[in-house]
Amino acid sequence: MSTALTERPGADVLPRVSGAAALLNGHYAPPPENKDGKTWVRTSALVQEEPQKLYELWHDLEKVPAWQEEIVSVTKTSAKTSHWVLQSGDKTIEWDAELLADEPGKRIAWKSIGGDVHEAGEVIFEASPGNRGTMVTVLMEFEMGVLTRMVKTFTGRDPKQAVVENLRHFKALAETGEIPRSQSAPHGERGMIGGVKRSIYGEKIPTPTGVA
Repeated sequence: MSTALTERPGADVLPRVSGAAALLNGHYAPPPENKDGKTWVRTSALVQEEPQKLYELWHDLEKVPAWQEEIVSVTKTSAKTSHWVLQSGDKTIEWDAELLADEPGKRIAWKSIGGDVHEAGEVIFEASPGNRGTMVTVLMEFEMGVLTRMVKTFTGRDPKQAVVENLRHFKALAETGEIPRSQSAPHGERGMIGGVKRSIYGEKIPTPTGVA
């Protein structure tokens, strides 16, 4: 991947290839190995929209609560820094983030710089062949410990699952202007086994509003 995540102290030195969407023998390379107290997740989605428009949506921090689960506010504190607030019930997690790389229509990279969260990440926007939308690829690094325990305890999701769900919400919002809300599924309750699965996978987490 690019050097974005290596700019964070302690981050692993990774191959200098094509961003988070690193290719190996024509296929996506696996994310870095989890070790030294860090865990990694990479997920991709084909979104039917132009790279520039997707970049602008992701870059608009005030709209992040519209598609990221339980983020209640993001406030820009300077040209490259912002303050984030996540809330679940009566529990609140706050942190600051710094922009590391900003390539319009192509790539955004960031890292946390203070607060309850220790993470770094990047998102790559790559036009698909034949103008068939944009491949959006997210690579995140989380330090285990406080973040993992707090997020899993407060939200019912581990960080990896949250990244996957948030990209799914981003895709829905970008393509349709709204996010499907599954909490009130027409089939009603799914019985004991369904209830256990719902708890395990964090399905009780409110779906983002889709509205900034």
